[in-house]
Amino acid sequence: MSLSEADRERIVAELGREPTPAEAALFENLWSEHCAYRSSRPLLSAFDSESEDVVVGPGDDAAVVAVPTPEGTDAGEIGGADGTGDADDLYITLGIESHNHPSYVDPYDGAATGVGGIVRDTLSMGAYPIALTDSLYFGAFDAEHSRYLFDGVVEGIADYGNAIGVPTVGGSVAFHPDYEGNPLVNVACVGLLTPDRLVTAEAQRAGNKLVLVGNATGRDGLGGASFASEDLAEDAETEDRPAVQIGDPYTEKLLIEANEALLDEDLVRAARDLGAAGLGGASSELVAKGGLGADIDLEAVHRREPGMNAMEILLAESQERMCYEVRPEDTDRVQEIAERFDLGCSVIGEITAGDYTCSFDGETVVDVPATSLADGAPMNDLPVESPTQPERDLPDAAVGQSFEREPRWTSAAPYEGARAIALENATNLAAMGATPLAAVDCLNGGNPEKPDVYGGFAAIVDGLAAMCSDLSVPVVGGNVSLYNDSAAGPIPPTPTLAMVGMRSQNDTDRERGTDEESTHPDAGPSTALTGEGTLLVVGDRVLDGEPAGLGGSAYLAAGGADRFPSLPANPAALVDRLAAVAGRATTTAVHDASHGGVAVTLAEMVTPAVGATVGIGSQTSPAEHLFHEQPGRAVIETRDPEGIREAFAGVAPVHEIGSTTDTGRLEANVGDTDLSMAAETIAEHRAVLDREMD
Repeated sequence: MSLSEADRERIVAELGREPTPAEAALFENLWSEHCAYRSSRPLLSAFDSESEDVVVGPGDDAAVVAVPTPEGTDAGEIGGADGTGDADDLYITLGIESHNHPSYVDPYDGAATGVGGIVRDTLSMGAYPIALTDSLYFGAFDAEHSRYLFDGVVEGIADYGNAIGVPTVGGSVAFHPDYEGNPLVNVACVGLLTPDRLVTAEAQRAGNKLVLVGNATGRDGLGGASFASEDLAEDAETEDRPAVQIGDPYTEKLLIEANEALLDEDLVRAARDLGAAGLGGASSELVAKGGLGADIDLEAVHRREPGMNAMEILLAESQERMCYEVRPEDTDRVQEIAERFDLGCSVIGEITAGDYTCSFDGETVVDVPATSLADGAPMNDLPVESPTQPERDLPDAAVGQSFEREPRWTSAAPYEGARAIALENATNLAAMGATPLAAVDCLNGGNPEKPDVYGGFAAIVDGLAAMCSDLSVPVVGGNVSLYNDSAAGPIPPTPTLAMVGMRSQNDTDRERGTDEESTHPDAGPSTALTGEGTLLVVGDRVLDGEPAGLGGSAYLAAGGADRFPSLPANPAALVDRLAAVAGRATTTAVHDASHGGVAVTLAEMVTPAVGATVGIGSQTSPAEHLFHEQPGRAVIETRDPEGIREAFAGVAPVHEIGSTTDTGRLEANVGDTDLSMAAETIAEHRAVLDREMD
């Protein structure tokens, strides 16, 4: 990928001359879609990113959110990152990253370096990484190439995360033919820090030094940012392999601990990890955010390959590297700490009040305003073709077996499907007794130059923004990945949302004026049946008599079309009430109902020890009652059904559907049909992925 003629003309006009080869390469990468968000930035203003708890919002390596003290909680009850202090002493970081194209070309290394990159984004804010989640999308499950990619990606994420000691605590995987030529690998990371350890990627003062710590620089990952900003070609697996970075998790672990040591001694003024566009990207963005410049000696960079030229040193995306702003008097100590952890360390230059300049072999190879590189890319004004929902065309009562989950929602209705995804995330938190605090997103789309593709992408942005606003959840950061197009065609518009929440123990019990204590203060209620209560469905308006919408459902994956189901009128109140009742001691199990409908939810809740007998559906439309996927619903097992009805009065309908049994079977009366299946049989069906990949 090279500079367009329009971009080159703009750069020449700004510089008053032709750019040098190194400058042209820097602009090519930093003005790419991957770095500059040229097609998506005009849309992202739809997101509300502010709240009283947001400390650092979009634009840095990761977002930072203060953990609020729950109302009615003594300050001393909640410890800080070091186990002392109160909740006001604790921040969390949130970040998310896509490594889609690299994971197609080299699934193991592409996915592994995605983990490494998002962990270093966490380090850049002064935080210690504590958890990873991932969202993975592949082509049809029965395609050999899809299984090859899936196996490599999962192994890459697992090996890297395990080696650095950061657990993968959750995630999702989906198989769908539309990802055949372009899988999606989205990884999120959560970190912890105290306010005194917070650093940002904003340079602080001219005269401070720029110090590079970590792995030596090689030629791997050259042009990775521009590679991520174009469609995948049929020969990408061979031709684009040099653009994929090679990770070293053991060095990353050392870098994590070295970063902690540097923060312990207050040696870091600002930080940025080396990701897209390598040293050139990290250093120019860091100084640009501070309204400053830099003078960098590229020959001072520690390297592992001989004969590297200026462009290679600037743009290589070699992994496990950090760029720090350090006071001149602290550089020796930084080098000592790096040496203690067996890491390379180079003082590569200093921050200035002028332009961003780089020298190599006695010659100035870059001399441009830092803000031109980091913020000067013009935005794209692209035509939009708005998506429409399909007409209703349902199949007969047969249900075909299907491995696909997402992207059915956003394929059927990008705007409504994106709203549903945000609500599903909040419902998942509420089912564990937590209320949403903040979210980050990864917005994946195809080639934005195609009006229908850009229209679908714009719709998911608006849908996510609308629901997050309704839920009062600030979207504090994220990532955009476009040009996910291949010879097989564009991917569907695919948003990934990572949302965190807070659980306040016994809020509802205090509201009810009781002394009853929760039986699950740490992990929240069970998602599996316990055998101790009545079964209720909360929020299902189809059971309340409203028309069903099967659009986007697993049921219609076998064929047919329908409109996407309508969403709750007051989603914020529903989420709040669900979180409250989930914390009650009388609530023994909660499971959100979404993919596959209530039928699949119940199948996921039964165990060999505890079954369920339910009556649901009608003789005229049993499938619609069982399998519609209206978001904002939950199945609750409770010893106090009347209390649940009172809690949701005026907010959402509550329907009693049955009770638990000791048979270990799911037994359902559906219209005039009785269905029965053992929990062991259900488990065998659900284990198809593990079984097929062994």
